[in-house]
Amino acid sequence: MAIFSARNISASTVPVSADRIWTQISDPASLTALTPLVRSIVVEGELWRWQLAGIEALGVSVAPEFTERMELIEPRLIRFNHQPSDDEHERAGADGTYELTPHGDGTRLKVDIALKVELPLPRLSAGAVERVMKASMQHAGRRFAINLYHRLGLDPSTIKIKQLRS
Repeated sequence: MAIFSARNISASTVPVSADRIWTQISDPASLTALTPLVRSIVVEGELWRWQLAGIEALGVSVAPEFTERMELIEPRLIRFNHQPSDDEHERAGADGTYELTPHGDGTRLKVDIALKVELPLPRLSAGAVERVMKASMQHAGRRFAINLYHRLGLDPSTIKIKQLRS
């Protein structure tokens, strides 16, 4: 087993108030519906258990489940860190933030997500696996933006996402 990782940082200015975006991204059911790779989120206080849809790389398919400690600072920041229970080994986890900043007539939404997953593949395959992970995360980010725009009643053809760093 080897651990593989990928990170995606992107930003977009959404032409609505931070409160309207916050309502969508701070609610676990809404966040699940917005995010293509997420199958479900179960909340236990500050701990949210995320179940991802299947991810496939080099013939290996996994549907990871992991626990995140969520910190919500309304209406500007969601910070999450992987925090499995002491008696459980989770083969995946994420760390990151959703940041909301007023910007002109709208809100700048910056999303920074770092994902780690343990797979039954040799470490030598890291380049290929991590390229697939990165591409999947970027595609999921684009679908997240489209879904968010639909939920906000906005035209998704106007989305401009800037990749800040990966």
